[in-house]
Amino acid sequence: MSSRSFKVRFYDTEVYKGKRKTTYTVRWSVNGNRRGRSFETSALAESFRATLRVAANNGEPFDVDTGLPVSQVAPAAELTWYEFALQYIDAKWPRISANNRKNTAKALTKATLALLRAELPGRFDPVDVRRALREYAFNNLRRDEAPPEVRTILSWIGRNSLPMTAWEDTRHLDAVLRALDTLLDGTPAAASSVRRERRILNVAIKYAVRQKNLTDNPLPTGKDEDAAPRVAEAVDKRSLLNPGQVAAVLAWIYARPRTGHRLHAFFATLYYAGLRPEEAVALRVGDATLPAEGWGQLLVHTAEPEVGSQWTDDGQVHETRHLKGRAEGDTRPVPVHPALVATLRDLIEADGLKPGGLLFPGEKGGLLAGSVFRRAWNKARAAVLPEHEYNSPTGKRVYDLRHTCLTTWLNNGVPPAQVAEWAGNSVPVLLATYARCVTGQLAALQERIEGPQRLPPVSPEQRDRTQNFGRFSGRTSAKSRVEPVPTGLPPSTPGSRPGLGVPRNRTR
Repeated sequence: MSSRSFKVRFYDTEVYKGKRKTTYTVRWSVNGNRRGRSFETSALAESFRATLRVAANNGEPFDVDTGLPVSQVAPAAELTWYEFALQYIDAKWPRISANNRKNTAKALTKATLALLRAELPGRFDPVDVRRALREYAFNNLRRDEAPPEVRTILSWIGRNSLPMTAWEDTRHLDAVLRALDTLLDGTPAAASSVRRERRILNVAIKYAVRQKNLTDNPLPTGKDEDAAPRVAEAVDKRSLLNPGQVAAVLAWIYARPRTGHRLHAFFATLYYAGLRPEEAVALRVGDATLPAEGWGQLLVHTAEPEVGSQWTDDGQVHETRHLKGRAEGDTRPVPVHPALVATLRDLIEADGLKPGGLLFPGEKGGLLAGSVFRRAWNKARAAVLPEHEYNSPTGKRVYDLRHTCLTTWLNNGVPPAQVAEWAGNSVPVLLATYARCVTGQLAALQERIEGPQRLPPVSPEQRDRTQNFGRFSGRTSAKSRVEPVPTGLPPSTPGSRPGLGVPRNRTR
């Protein structure tokens, strides 16, 4: 709750006589903090002043943050930002994904630390404070399990959190925006992270407006200079791998003991079929149609993103989700290259996989962990690629195998609508993401439009008509210009048309 005080003092009403109008400002202080409110008439100012004095004479406490009697304080002043954030996370928790829960907790943590009355005490480590907010206060599943040291931190934050009216003060709004734009060490945050956290915070503020905790949304939008930074949507061409690089990396991974052949098949699936990593780890043997010869098919219907056990309802590291951008229960068929068909058939035979089992199980039989395949991929890049390529964006992320696959499809003439269907994207998103990566088709495209855009030669009859048109319109060359007809008036005579010798205005 916001602090209150009975220490109220009133001052003389200030009168300001400007060129256009006169204003009357009521002055008073609450607990030493001076306040003021201006009115256009003396009567309104005295009425407001009388209301304040009556409340003070009746022994009513005044709110320190707003300077108003408690009976006049808006609900936003009674509710602190920290209290609202807890209510918001509890309301949203059942309806958002585990990954969204984690990102929401991060955004709310930064905003909460920016909306404090005082600096954090020296006895609190800033890292511990952020962890207490992110992993306990804004985690509906773990809040009641917070250890004593975390409860101490959260208790202090609860007492020192500013009320919701702080959003109406540009100083506090700017502080929140700065917190979203920077990391704990003061360095700038990635533009994609800033954009995501501003979007999350914007949804929270809209919820506050619907709940009557705020009157409007103060966050900047559109072309405002404080709006979220632009994020590059297109894939960096430098991150794509060529077939030789992919072959070398996969060969190194295949030679690893125990799980090398399985990781080799996993990465090959991303390269040949363009699946997202969370879709590939969820594949079952029965989802793959693998004929002895020719092309096969994968039926993708589930994703298993890795978000952490503290954010999922069942306490598992992975969260079972439907496909991205599709309705629950929807499926997506993806063609399987003959080389990948052979690789997957060998994997199933070597590991004795059953139709109902995972196609790429982890070493202990569960889902393949992201830390495992990311570590293997990084080691393979370091072992195979030259130092300058390893330090470059080339294949830096496992996800770059998917980018390489989709780019290969587009560059070899597969229609964007078909690529979008196989990849699980919309056509606009696909084109915006991979437009800079489509290469190798310029010569063919230029040849395709070279003939249709070539202008035919002009016949002598058409040339004569063009010259005659120019003769009457005045847009002819100096050689074909017709001399003016004598009229008895010099060209410079007022009222005449220069060069034609015809008066500009004639009486009708």
